[in-house]
Amino acid sequence: MADTIAITDLEGGVRLITLNRPEKKNALTGAMYDAMRAALAEADASEGIGAVVFAGQPGMFSAGNDLADFMGSAAGGFSASSALAFIRQLARTRTPMVAAIDGIAVGIGATLSLHCDLVYASPAARLRMPFVELGLVPEAASSYLLPRRVGRLKATELLLLSSPLDADEALALGLVNAVLPADMLLEQAIAQAAKLAALPRGALAASRALIRGDQAQVEAALEAEARAFDAQLRSPESQERLAAFLTRAKPAASA
Repeated sequence: MADTIAITDLEGGVRLITLNRPEKKNALTGAMYDAMRAALAEADASEGIGAVVFAGQPGMFSAGNDLADFMGSAAGGFSASSALAFIRQLARTRTPMVAAIDGIAVGIGATLSLHCDLVYASPAARLRMPFVELGLVPEAASSYLLPRRVGRLKATELLLLSSPLDADEALALGLVNAVLPADMLLEQAIAQAAKLAALPRGALAASRALIRGDQAQVEAALEAEARAFDAQLRSPESQERLAAFLTRAKPAASA
């Protein structure tokens, strides 16, 4: 399981976190969440790491949660899950983060990017947040962050109707910085991360905090979502939807 997340520290103070489970479309397991959470925490504690890049495999960023793994480990509820522990770390990480999205980015694969400081996509990028159709609610403070990025009406379309976004639409909405050919995507993300890592740390941290706004509001939204997610996860409608999805798509990946 360890090699399903590859952590590589590159020259220039850049830590590359690569989702490496292509046979499951990079669907995330508890162990993968734990590895990414630790990698972010270590970056914050390190003098040598100045930026983090998230990447997937060619043609796939992440299909979201591996629902089979998630449901198997969800006896304690969402509040005790590795997924929520990672999301909390993601929201609190002080090290600048960059995402390189090629292909599918579903559920947390899409909402993760809302916490990144720079986001680059290939023409094949497809973002989708199918929480409600699974009987769940948005996570990672997306119910707070997304309306402030794209407006309430568009956010409603994306979060309630699970409408997909292609790369050009994401660019037009301001959810990605640029759309690049797939063979240039990771190179550009790493180059921009290196530029961030080379900036004066104090000025960078202070400016980043000003740009990102009220951290307490983000964390409050995240925790409110977590409570609602926990309640919905235990609900009959969600159990029915998730069971149907697992039966229809083995192994399941979404949310």
